[in-house]
Amino acid sequence: MTAAIKTVKKEVKVAKTDATRKDFDMRVGDTVKVYQKIQEKGKTRLQVFEGLVLARKHGSEAGGTFTVRKVSGGYGVERIFPLYSPNIDKIEVTKRAKVRRAKLYYIRDKAAKEISKRMKMEMTKRDSSHLTKAEAARLEAEEAAAAALVEPEMTEEVEVTTEEATAKE
Repeated sequence: MTAAIKTVKKEVKVAKTDATRKDFDMRVGDTVKVYQKIQEKGKTRLQVFEGLVLARKHGSEAGGTFTVRKVSGGYGVERIFPLYSPNIDKIEVTKRAKVRRAKLYYIRDKAAKEISKRMKMEMTKRDSSHLTKAEAARLEAEEAAAAALVEPEMTEEVEVTTEEATAKE
């Protein structure tokens, strides 16, 4: 993402009971899975909420909370979980990241800017009728480069064909 966030390594740490949650090493910037108990029609099931920890408030005291953000269906969804809630079955830390901020609220604006940037690109693609041939060719080249980054299989096929071409010669 930026210089402020670097993924360090993958590690899985689990906190199930309140005693382990007190000493649980969950920090801002971690990607966590929160298993929450939900009661429906007399039955209890577990629902997983996986996302980035934006904030942790009030430390490990009784009223401690943590905020988790994920993107679901193109929308950013945030939930605030009490650390010692009996409705939380367990918390898993799946990724650890090195961050230089205590709260990562700027991620909200960053995601919004990225979405608006993509929308502007879509609008320029649609409004390319007024462009000159050179500008249209440049836009097509940029789109092809972006598609190559998104779909690495396409680049592999090109490499295979060039290898075959050199082998035939």
